[in-house]
Amino acid sequence: MTTEPDAINIQNLTFSWRPGDPAVLELPQICIKRGETVFVKGSSGSGKSTLLSIIAGVLSPQKGSISVLGQRLSDLSTARRDSFRADHIGFIFQMFNLIPYLSVIDNVLLPCRFSKRRKDNIEATGNTIKSEAIRLLDHLDLPSEIRHQPVTELSVGQQQRVAAARALIGGPELLIADEPTSALDADRRAIFLQLLLKECAQQNTTLVFVSHDSALESQFDRVLQLADINRAND
Repeated sequence: MTTEPDAINIQNLTFSWRPGDPAVLELPQICIKRGETVFVKGSSGSGKSTLLSIIAGVLSPQKGSISVLGQRLSDLSTARRDSFRADHIGFIFQMFNLIPYLSVIDNVLLPCRFSKRRKDNIEATGNTIKSEAIRLLDHLDLPSEIRHQPVTELSVGQQQRVAAARALIGGPELLIADEPTSALDADRRAIFLQLLLKECAQQNTTLVFVSHDSALESQFDRVLQLADINRAND
């Protein structure tokens, strides 16, 4: 029986912003299994967002290796890394990065315009991409009357859930969330996280969730304390 590759496998990784600059990240090893939910904890400036950008293939380390879903990212050209990211990785940004002139539902559908794989994943279930977008919005507790409103008319909490639906559509195997709850109060944080974890479990999506909020970490399979593993902080 063959073993499924890790969702993320990092070995002896070093990253600095410019040649000769001190390293921002020096990581001997990080392994995250498929379907695992991992809370990445660290103070401001500890390299959390940089690590996420490396996992997503936006940045490349100077040394070491990183494989995502069994694919060694250094083997891909920039264009192929972009395609790989579009096909396999959902990203919830701290500031959400919704397109202001698009409606709620058009924002959610956006990844399917860039990834045939995500569109095919949906259609293989017998659903249309629009019906899947509606399912995600409903599951994330967004009212039907806002679907065709511009996202600029939504509350912060609603925009956050639209961003989550956009990241999840098409069943990406890996979901990356960069401080997505920083603008929410405690009650809204708890509700959002419950909905997000439920959807990830339903799709068997690996979740890497970055935050400095220790109150959330008990909800995850594992906590990764960046200060404990990043030798650049020594």
